Amino acid sequence: MLSVPHLIVIFVVALIIFGPEKLPELARNLGKVMAEFRRATGDLRSNFEGHMRDLEREAQERRIAGAAAAVSAPAPRSSEPEIQPAPGTVAADPPNAAAMAEPQESSPIGLSPEDTPEALRAADPPQNPEEVNSDGSVRPS
Repeated sequence: MLSVPHLIVIFVVALIIFGPEKLPELARNLGKVMAEFRRATGDLRSNFEGHMRDLEREAQERRIAGAAAAVSAPAPRSSEPEIQPAPGTVAADPPNAAAMAEPQESSPIGLSPEDTPEALRAADPPQNPEEVNSDGSVRPS
């Protein structure tokens, strides 16, 4: 903050540079600029605070609506709570979905019924189209 001696020095320098005729006009213009700046910042602040109040009101309404929906909705039958995705997001499988899935029957050596030679050939078609019959079966080599 400027002290009184600093302000006196600034005033004397301004008086020497601008002269006694221009100094009152400059002070008047400076006062107008400062008043306009205060008015603009006050308007900006009131607009910002109004928008923040609106956002807080909307969030409160969503919380109330969510609580009312939770009270009126029946409780899930599962022992684990059902988690709803947030609005505007895409629901995905949980990371442990494969572990929670029903286990498939497998052979003693770890192959599933889908690992038969026919299923593997069907899953991996031949690269050369000449090896395929018209009915889609593979010609023996």
